[in-house]
Amino acid sequence: MMRIKRACRPVLTPTATPTATQARHLHLAPPFLLDSYVPRYQMLGSREAAQKRSRAYAHLRKCNLCPRLCGVNRYETTGMCLIGDKAKGHNGSGAVFMSGCNLRCVFCQNHDIAHQRNGMDLTPEELAEWYLKLQTVGGVHNINIVTPEHVAPQVALSILHARELGLHVPIVYNTSSFDSLASLELMDGLVDIYLADFKVWEPSSSRRLLKADDYAATARESVRAMHAQVGDLCFTPDGIAKRGLLVRHLVMPGSEREGAAIMRFLAQDVSKDCFVNIMEQYTPRAHVGKARRGAAARAGGGGEARYQEINRPVNDDEVASVRQAAEAAGLWRFNEPPKHEGFAI
Repeated sequence: MMRIKRACRPVLTPTATPTATQARHLHLAPPFLLDSYVPRYQMLGSREAAQKRSRAYAHLRKCNLCPRLCGVNRYETTGMCLIGDKAKGHNGSGAVFMSGCNLRCVFCQNHDIAHQRNGMDLTPEELAEWYLKLQTVGGVHNINIVTPEHVAPQVALSILHARELGLHVPIVYNTSSFDSLASLELMDGLVDIYLADFKVWEPSSSRRLLKADDYAATARESVRAMHAQVGDLCFTPDGIAKRGLLVRHLVMPGSEREGAAIMRFLAQDVSKDCFVNIMEQYTPRAHVGKARRGAAARAGGGGEARYQEINRPVNDDEVASVRQAAEAAGLWRFNEPPKHEGFAI
């Protein structure tokens, strides 16, 4: 998970509109340069803010925040995400982690937070106070809200309250992309940077590994909606990202073809200028590699570990294959390994 101040260092270059024979590189130049930046939530009028508050409460009464459409009254019970009307949060290294999740990724890299009832209950007002505490820490460029899909109303209310308390840094919405369009519409005008995962492409993979019928269809719809709101990733002259979309893909063992399909989608259906982070740090965690239990163990003899096909790190060839597919599709703005200071997100 990318947190505040984690480096996002693109390559410096001269042009944003090259010819077919020129190598394209990222540079602090139009259209990716902002002279200055005011967070979007600061631009909301009082009437728009009041409307968002009303919509946020309505979402909680009949939850439609993710494609599961539980429809539960979150003031009385919980749905798939295990969270009621309060947010359940963890704080760490400049990011605010929201406990619970509407996915059930078998390889979850934050299993103890996402799949268990850990953390402390926070009202939107208390959550807003955390933002202000983080803002007072020197060098904090934004508030990075991690896995907020299932608590979008509470996050919306917290941002609106925080602006009244003096919040003035951009908001980063760090999501799995398993969002409903209704929740993204609620966040429109409040979020400056969408940090969106695109995990898998095939329905069979989403059913087996994410426990969602067709994650990719939702992610495609969500990523397009995010890009429509904030556009391509842009920076101020000091090299700090302020607004736009960044899409991450965690390369997994044997998933090169799915990664290539995701890259083609981004180039063809979103933007060839989409900023992409092809991540190589996959580690078997959560349920991967664990011994089979119950009926599954009896049926399979109990010897083979669970999800054996992803029970290893990725290799360099697999990562390189996805990167090559991205470049072949026309993508060119990548999150590169650190080579110099600057360009933080």
